[in-house]
Amino acid sequence: MELINNWPKYYKKDVVTHYCPGCGHGIVHRIIAELLEEMDLGKQAYLVCPAGCAVLAYHYFDFDVIESAHGRGTAIATGAKRAKPELFVISYQGDGDLSAIGTAETIHSANRGENISVVFINNAVYGMTGGQMAPTSILGQSTTTSPDGRNPEVDGYPLHITDVVANFPGVAYAERVTVASPAAIKKTKKAIRNAFQTQVDGLGYSIVEVLSPCPTNWKMTPVQSCKWIEEEMVKEYKPGLLTDKREERRKDRAC
Repeated sequence: MELINNWPKYYKKDVVTHYCPGCGHGIVHRIIAELLEEMDLGKQAYLVCPAGCAVLAYHYFDFDVIESAHGRGTAIATGAKRAKPELFVISYQGDGDLSAIGTAETIHSANRGENISVVFINNAVYGMTGGQMAPTSILGQSTTTSPDGRNPEVDGYPLHITDVVANFPGVAYAERVTVASPAAIKKTKKAIRNAFQTQVDGLGYSIVEVLSPCPTNWKMTPVQSCKWIEEEMVKEYKPGLLTDKREERRKDRAC
């Protein structure tokens, strides 16, 4: 009853999501809705949802959402923000969307320092299309297209796309977090809040990468999936702050 009474204003409570049990999307959706209410951003919020598992995200949010072609999230977000700077623009993307077909859009929007906020869900696999190896799949990870595990000699190495863009001058804030435990979820909310505030303050591009469980394609229970993130995935993708230029930019503005 307490959960219902505290339901976020901008997250619909009369629908059941299509996400698999244990998926991290529902957690991150709620965080976004809570922050829009807490930061009073819901009326100007504009979310770009991706192809992939979150393709139906517009069914669950109670604010303006537009669908993106696969990989084009930050391109559409750029257009929306430039056309109507008063909007609060979020590009919500998965790893196959952001770091595969959307690599060019991701890199160039970050390099330009577009004043948008990107929420990047990394579950190290193509979730919606059957569990194939993604650019983010870790070495040795078994997928439907790498049943014997990812082999760097054949498949290359995991792509650390957030680390790459964190080095760009236009990126004001970048952090990697997880949703594998209650403590981690609190850190995730804080990181996304920081990213949102970066946009509110007009400081440039912000991105939060969220290591998220995919029990169905990992062939694990939800509990096992969270444990795998904490014991295996974080070895490849270390959680933590990747860049934070916010104070530097605030000081430059004050001069």
